[in-house]
Amino acid sequence: MSRRAGVSKAGGKGTPATVAAAKAGIEFTLHPYEPDPDAESYGAAAADALGVPHDQVFKTLLAEVDGRLTVGVVPVSGSLDLKALAAAAGGKKAVMAHPRDAERATGYVVGGISPLGQRRRLPTVIDASVSALGTVYVSAGRRGLQIELVPADLVALTGATVAAIARG
Repeated sequence: MSRRAGVSKAGGKGTPATVAAAKAGIEFTLHPYEPDPDAESYGAAAADALGVPHDQVFKTLLAEVDGRLTVGVVPVSGSLDLKALAAAAGGKKAVMAHPRDAERATGYVVGGISPLGQRRRLPTVIDASVSALGTVYVSAGRRGLQIELVPADLVALTGATVAAIARG
């Protein structure tokens, strides 16, 4: 298992996610791994490759809440509760966004969508389970790279609401 850890302070290099974290001046650790292109779940595969509990690695999903793209960030051990996301975002109905729309809005490819450094800032809701963790892992903006940071920094950088939006 290749697990290189280090605090990155590089300003202009890296993915938009790592650049955003560096510009914000927060501490984070990058964790590269060999992605499995055939994995059913990119997030679960990342957790397994890094030897990290599935409830500490969060996936970034996009849904349309009353027609407006909204980001839901939940542990890879569960799934996104669309009704809870809609309620947390102040809407009535949520449906998963088309992958093409998610890629276009965020600037990332599916399997590597990060909640950080997206092309345009979207309303974001992070599952409440994040509050119980010392650190959390999310995509650093490409398949094969996770960024580890403290939950408060993730919430601050995304401007997120924290609410119970995960099932399972």
